[in-house]
Amino acid sequence: MSPVIHTAAATELDAATLYRILRLRSEVFVVEQNCAFLDLDGRDLDTTTTHLWIDDDPAAPTVLACARVLAEPDGATTIGRIVTHPSSRAVGLAGALIRHALTLAEGPFLMKAQTRLVPYYASFGFVPIGTDFLEDGILHTPMRRARGEINKI
Repeated sequence: MSPVIHTAAATELDAATLYRILRLRSEVFVVEQNCAFLDLDGRDLDTTTTHLWIDDDPAAPTVLACARVLAEPDGATTIGRIVTHPSSRAVGLAGALIRHALTLAEGPFLMKAQTRLVPYYASFGFVPIGTDFLEDGILHTPMRRARGEINKI
């Protein structure tokens, strides 16, 4: 059975759900990956931000998986903050979120991928577009997916 993906504009997201999304991001990006960084970058509440999440238990402390989609001023769409709870990995939740995010705009799509995940994101049609860089102590690769590009989505 396909997971149910919830989608909400930042202005439509209730405080409890936003808290659970941010808690998952903190648990994985800050605690598990041992990366002290300011995840709350001011973009989560932008009027052009869309949050995606998968949640099978609204009473749980976090959602199962989430991603953030940002409409950029130049017309591109950035997909980021893709994260899955450790108990729910390797069952396709992140892939479901990415495929859904690709339906929300025409592209082009951008992301700053953790370099170790470049082959994974390439399976969705993303290609590296620059040199790797360190962000918050983790090697990242800028990637792009052209408008209308079809791959294994």
